[in-house]
Amino acid sequence: MNGAQTLSDLERRALDAVDVHGILDDLRELVAIPSVGGTTGEHDAQQWCADRLAALGHQVDHWRIDVRELAELDDFPGQEADRDTAYGCVGVRGDGSEPALVFCGHTDVVPPGDLDRWPNRDPYALRVESGVAAGRGTCDMKGGLAAVFGALQALRTAGIGLGRPVAVHTVVGEEDGGLGAFATLRRGHRGAACVLAEPSSATIVAANGGSLTFRIEIPGQGTHGSTRYRGVSALDKLAELLPVLRELEARRNADPDPLVAHLEVPYPLSVGMARVGDWASTVPDLAIAEGRYGVRLGESIADAKAEFTTAIAQACAADPWLSRHPVRVSWPGGMFASGRLPEGHPLLDETRDAVTSAGAAQLPVVGAPYGTDLRLYAAAGIPTLQYGPGDVRYAHAHDEHVPVADLERAARTYALLAIRRCGTA
Repeated sequence: MNGAQTLSDLERRALDAVDVHGILDDLRELVAIPSVGGTTGEHDAQQWCADRLAALGHQVDHWRIDVRELAELDDFPGQEADRDTAYGCVGVRGDGSEPALVFCGHTDVVPPGDLDRWPNRDPYALRVESGVAAGRGTCDMKGGLAAVFGALQALRTAGIGLGRPVAVHTVVGEEDGGLGAFATLRRGHRGAACVLAEPSSATIVAANGGSLTFRIEIPGQGTHGSTRYRGVSALDKLAELLPVLRELEARRNADPDPLVAHLEVPYPLSVGMARVGDWASTVPDLAIAEGRYGVRLGESIADAKAEFTTAIAQACAADPWLSRHPVRVSWPGGMFASGRLPEGHPLLDETRDAVTSAGAAQLPVVGAPYGTDLRLYAAAGIPTLQYGPGDVRYAHAHDEHVPVADLERAARTYALLAIRRCGTA
């Protein structure tokens, strides 16, 4: 479906002003900042966004976040990177009333991994070839931010004033918990509705499952490897627990919410790290495994944790060794609750209409199996959905990229959304 016939002259003017080359210039500068979570690059990226928003005529709130102070709060979403300071950045265009629309995006990226897997060993140099922009953060999610800036620049270039304010929230720490969005909301920044510019893989994401990081510590009994029968291998006990975790995953995915029913595994449970033993000829007396545990839509974090710990406790009770030396369960790192756009909220149809009016096909509405800042905005009472350029399969990958056409479509959609939600002056 193409909704171009429904465009007003003012909307056409905004779309005509979308400058793809300008979007790529912004993306190039953003990608060049190595804003890996927990590094000073996060600060540099936030400063860049503050300067860019000021150049776009926004009133900018750029402030230092005391992470240690935030971490003392009961509802702090956690972090895995080591940081005690971060920076928030919010730009608002318009008067002092509540923004009719918020665009939100995170500036932190994950580490690049093996540099030999990147062209020229440089993940922070944007490469644009055959209609694709590649580099760390292009998909997740500096491409989305560049599209937001491109939409706002188009409104400015076209001389379009908005009747109600529009805001941009750029945040850090999303990859490891969401402390930036948490701090932004605690500072009092709000809006009537929010669009996350996260990659949405040619869909509109109206709900996110959550995720938790678990750690299980499995005790064994050490002895010399030549007399292994005298000991209890913690590695063997870990191996016996893996089927228990797989059965738990299967139970939790038996009847998924319709928004995530299209996914092969809506709420995945996976072990990502395991550390066992400290000497080759010693039966290991401790195994530590850490992994990712999916939180179901509408499920509280407390209930999700309880089901996990119950499954481990039952497995321990059935094992002669573990019944006397039970597994220890803990929850390090970020805590991603689930979140969703309220059913029937007009933001969904407004976004779908803006997508088609901008010249794209009608997009399906789905839920996603990974956590984002959507759940923090939703918990604060701000209706939120996710629509942005890129395919999440390429997020965090050595071949991370975003199609240039996706960037342009997103910027056109955002410009129309801003006009239609905020009205014109």
